[in-house]
Amino acid sequence: MALQASGNADWWRGAVVYQVYPRSFQDTNGDGLGDLKGVTRRLPYIASLGVDAIWLSPFFKSPMADMGYDVSDYCEVDPIFGTLADFDEMMTAAHSLGIKVIIDQVISHTSDVHPWFVESRSSRTNSKADWYVWADPKPDGTAPNNWLSIFGGPGWEWDGVRRQYYQHNFLTSQPDLNFHSKEVQDALLETVKFWLDRGVDGFRLDTVNYYFCDKLLRSNPPHEPDTSDAGLDAPDSNPYGMQNHLYDKTQPENIGFLQRFRALLDRYESRATIGEVGDGARSLKTVAAYTTGGDKLHMCYTFDLLGPDFTAAHIRNCVDAFIKAVADGWVCWAFSNHDVNRHVSRFAKTEAERSVIAKLAISVLAALRGSICLYQGEELGLPEAELAFEDLRDPYGIRFWPAFKGRDGCRTPMPWEAAKAHAGFTSAAKSWLPVPYEQAALSVDTQEADAASVLNHYRQTLAFRKSHPALVDSDMEFIGTNQDLLAFTRRKGGETLLFVFNLTRQPAEFALPVGMTIGERLEMPGAGAVAAAGLVKLAALDAFCGRILA
Repeated sequence: MALQASGNADWWRGAVVYQVYPRSFQDTNGDGLGDLKGVTRRLPYIASLGVDAIWLSPFFKSPMADMGYDVSDYCEVDPIFGTLADFDEMMTAAHSLGIKVIIDQVISHTSDVHPWFVESRSSRTNSKADWYVWADPKPDGTAPNNWLSIFGGPGWEWDGVRRQYYQHNFLTSQPDLNFHSKEVQDALLETVKFWLDRGVDGFRLDTVNYYFCDKLLRSNPPHEPDTSDAGLDAPDSNPYGMQNHLYDKTQPENIGFLQRFRALLDRYESRATIGEVGDGARSLKTVAAYTTGGDKLHMCYTFDLLGPDFTAAHIRNCVDAFIKAVADGWVCWAFSNHDVNRHVSRFAKTEAERSVIAKLAISVLAALRGSICLYQGEELGLPEAELAFEDLRDPYGIRFWPAFKGRDGCRTPMPWEAAKAHAGFTSAAKSWLPVPYEQAALSVDTQEADAASVLNHYRQTLAFRKSHPALVDSDMEFIGTNQDLLAFTRRKGGETLLFVFNLTRQPAEFALPVGMTIGERLEMPGAGAVAAAGLVKLAALDAFCGRILA
């Protein structure tokens, strides 16, 4: 009998989603790798944060060339993570705690050992011959166009049996599926239905704008040097950013597939989707296309807040641009995830600032209009780990070392108990990635006992967010200021809240707009600023929240 999720169909709107990277969360069988039983064991901790859902990074069967983002069976759990029964147990436990379960659906490509690709590459006449993007070489034997792989080198790989090239946006062992084939779409939607029938509450769609490529396989033009999106999709050391990716992703046909995906979800109760959009300067336009109309994705997140800027101007520009571009769509904001350096290291200028920045960052996220994604360990204020080359496991980092060190620094194991080996993550002699001392010192058990810790600030801030309906899905209006301050109101029903954030290292004063009167100062966690005589006086890296009189 199929399991069904239940509850408010719009639960995702304004939700707080906690990303779990299973191989680094909790090991229960002593092999040095996290597993699904480890997620189940730690669900009470996740619930204590006050989040609404978890997003599980891939746990499907895979050769793990790209840490599970190279799937060889969409309907099976990889043995390193456990079994389908372990997944069911985890999901039941999550639901009993009121936590929704979102899984990472990686359908733009498969592993090259997936049975679909094994058959597809066997000949040009088999039943799956066109399930992947195959193309003849140019007369001189070179690739059909200039498309590049994000992980380095050409976006094409030669296959000697078919005497053709196949496309891959990532590793050569991650061939891209041909979404122009309805059979491919049908097969993928069947795998989605498999998990819907098991009761999952939603899907995070990896690289959602990469599904289709240009049918004519036209070459991309050069990237214009005067645009501002360099590095949004790839580090500057990667030549991928030198192209304007007009033809290898974000094709118009994707809209139709997303409508098919949504139609399937709408047959089930209270399901939701989060799309990952990496599209440079076009990201917000793409998000608008993918989330408006109520017939495609429920929400998307972009890379806009995943860079080095933690300034009022940058955050305002990103949020304002989204509000203007996306009329009836929805966004999911995040400062960190498994693909970028941890934001404490990106934003803090000194080690001493890290805990202050960590607290201020979640206060800002909690006040923005939209849903938010948190990445495991950010609630501890974990910095990016500095790893030796010989410890790296990420093929992206290994390929571009030392100019780009890859993503392993944000994927190190979760530190649970400071005094234990590997900070309580595993009983194995060696964990899959090391746990640096500076991260072990920020362990959960250490912070549980400290009322002023980053962990307890996260809990208090998320509780504050839930206690004010205006923060879930209300309108947001920025207030102009000639200082580098982030000031805006959130309004719902009879409640109007004013937020002012000083993200600078200098004290500042904010003059209330003419006609605005603060009825009371609200005790938002970490907000030490006070208002008097029409002025809000903020210390460096400080915040204010007040209720405005109608």
